[in-house]
Amino acid sequence: MGAFCQRRAAVARGCALSETTAKQLRGQQAEDLACRYLQAQGLQLLERNYRCKRGELDLIMKHKGSIVFVEVRYRNTLRFGGGIESVDRHKQSRLIACAQHYLQYRKLGATIPCRFDVVAVLTAAGEDKAEWVKDAFQV
Repeated sequence: MGAFCQRRAAVARGCALSETTAKQLRGQQAEDLACRYLQAQGLQLLERNYRCKRGELDLIMKHKGSIVFVEVRYRNTLRFGGGIESVDRHKQSRLIACAQHYLQYRKLGATIPCRFDVVAVLTAAGEDKAEWVKDAFQV
């Protein structure tokens, strides 16, 4: 659903646009932080927010000859669990399907090494902290 349709749907449901916008902005900031953090670790950004009908890949990066598909999870509290734990089997299967689509769409072939990383961004005491899990799950 496009941004215009999302805004119309939010208004129809009686949701405040500022709440939706604030949540989207915070998610974007978490992705920005994760991207900068990973680039400082030597990864090269290829694409952001790659979408297909199965879902979205937050960051697609390259590291030492491998394609790295990165899921960014933001939490402002651990009350409902951490960001790493929130990438369940259902989410993993959607990420895998989207990654397969990306590889086919970009004609990268099946022989290129790939991995799935998760970066959890947590706001603690007003400061954002990133936790990076390499190879977070296997295909």
